[in-house]
Amino acid sequence: MQKLTRADLLSLETYAQQRNEFRARVMAHKKQRTVHLGEHLTLIFEDRLSIQYQVQEMLRIERIFEVDGIQDELDAYNPLVPDGSNLKATMLIEYADVEQRKHELIRLRHIEHAIALSVHGHAAVAAIADEDMERSNDEKTAAVHFLRFELSPAMIADWRAGAAVALASTLPAMPVDTTLTPGQSRALAADFA
Repeated sequence: MQKLTRADLLSLETYAQQRNEFRARVMAHKKQRTVHLGEHLTLIFEDRLSIQYQVQEMLRIERIFEVDGIQDELDAYNPLVPDGSNLKATMLIEYADVEQRKHELIRLRHIEHAIALSVHGHAAVAAIADEDMERSNDEKTAAVHFLRFELSPAMIADWRAGAAVALASTLPAMPVDTTLTPGQSRALAADFA
């Protein structure tokens, strides 16, 4: 999947005119790319369109229109675009109650290193978490993590052929798993080159 360039982005004026329609399109697109792992973990699998939306929103909010500022945003967000042999996801740890969330972020420390993806017939692959950034410490985890799942060519081929795909947390404090729906599986398979 190609990384975004300045040529892919809408000007602030054009984006303002098209924002409602673009946002609706992206939200519908993200529905099949969102996987709930139990009640409190959500993985949103990113792709070029979802990252374009993030960049466009940052440019709009920050009123960035200069070339260097736009490039800074692209440099920050492009690492979240899949490379063809992997999937990239934003993982959210969600608790509505602030006090409960504080407690759970302590209890769930290191969960970002305990998320795995499996394609039927293959060993599970562990997520590579928060590359080049420190999101957690020894006391607690962060509420948001960035994950990458590297898949072998054989895993990708079997996935495309219809093999079941599952996600799991192997953290003893939160042992949950789920199998992707056929729609989710098809949507994510489109990320492979």
